[in-house]
Amino acid sequence: MEQWQKLLSNSVVKVEDLPFPLDTSEEYKEKLRKVAKVFPIRINSYFRDQIREQNDPMWKQVVPTSEELDDFLSEEELLESDPLNEEGDMPVPELVHRYPDRVLLMINNHCPIICRFCTRKRKIGIPGIVTRETLRQGIEYIRNHPEIRDVILSGGDPLLVPDKELDRILGELRSIPHLEILRIGTRVPGTLPQRITENLCSILKKYHPLYFNMHFNHPAEITPEVEKACNMLADIGIPLGSQTVLLEGVNDNSVVMRELMLKLLKMRVKPYYIYQADMTLGTDHFRTSVEKGLNIIKDLQGHISGMGVPYFVIDTPGGGGKVRLLPNMVLEHNEKELIIKNYEGKVFRYPQAVKKDPENGAESPVSKQTESAADVCQLSV
Repeated sequence: MEQWQKLLSNSVVKVEDLPFPLDTSEEYKEKLRKVAKVFPIRINSYFRDQIREQNDPMWKQVVPTSEELDDFLSEEELLESDPLNEEGDMPVPELVHRYPDRVLLMINNHCPIICRFCTRKRKIGIPGIVTRETLRQGIEYIRNHPEIRDVILSGGDPLLVPDKELDRILGELRSIPHLEILRIGTRVPGTLPQRITENLCSILKKYHPLYFNMHFNHPAEITPEVEKACNMLADIGIPLGSQTVLLEGVNDNSVVMRELMLKLLKMRVKPYYIYQADMTLGTDHFRTSVEKGLNIIKDLQGHISGMGVPYFVIDTPGGGGKVRLLPNMVLEHNEKELIIKNYEGKVFRYPQAVKKDPENGAESPVSKQTESAADVCQLSV
């Protein structure tokens, strides 16, 4: 058994073994057992060792609380078990085809940790959902749809699939002529970095162009082990990106986000998205206001390199896809000029381009269309 497998086999999966419990009473434990019955628990022993105290950012992400039950009692909240309607966009089991040229293929529904805010809480850690048959149907669907040029392997976490099987899956996908790009969505490098082994890297580097979309939420997740894992992936030529979920009490301020983005860049990981938390059943206590996310982006802009400023997005409820949001930096827009403010709040005027009449030299605006400031913000994304 490899080290990562030992760390995984020693995971916390029972209420009685949770680190730094909020309440040790039998009554509270019983509430948590009800939570765990619906949303399983898994904290691998590496991640368990990163938790320093009750309610710290690592603890909050993986330790269940009785708040997860609250959503069950509030129909008005409109929190759903499948807020993005992924099941509705599955032409075959465990394959989401929402955008024209790309699909998301779930090859596993187990993770090294079970995040309490997970969008797919409805199926993570529950046996029998992803099978060899669902996987076969998914690959066959991709093979029969030449418009698909990009596949994201997801789950669960694809990197919990054994090396030999992962090699087989990637090989089958790479044999499809119209498939240009493979992506792996994973939280493994940040939560079980020992999984990034020399053997795994020797498999992955056979299937370029292969991208990694990773997931980091807090700078405390960037340990020496994580840096080593990310460097191994970068050294075999895999472009690394990261997505972050905006979470109440974990990373909902500019100081934490700035530190996280700078640490990611330092280990060659490009910050890609900050997600507004989805309206998933059992996660309402993690949600923040949208304004908080916009203010974080505003505070990052100009204060760190543009490479470190991710897109802030809402994955629209019901399956409408991702929408990027920007803080409003446009004060006025007309056919003569754009009035904008910079990261310091200073106001600038940017003249519109003009055309000169070759006969009389008269100037006229290139575009006579006038947009509202709000519309220009939307156009700029």
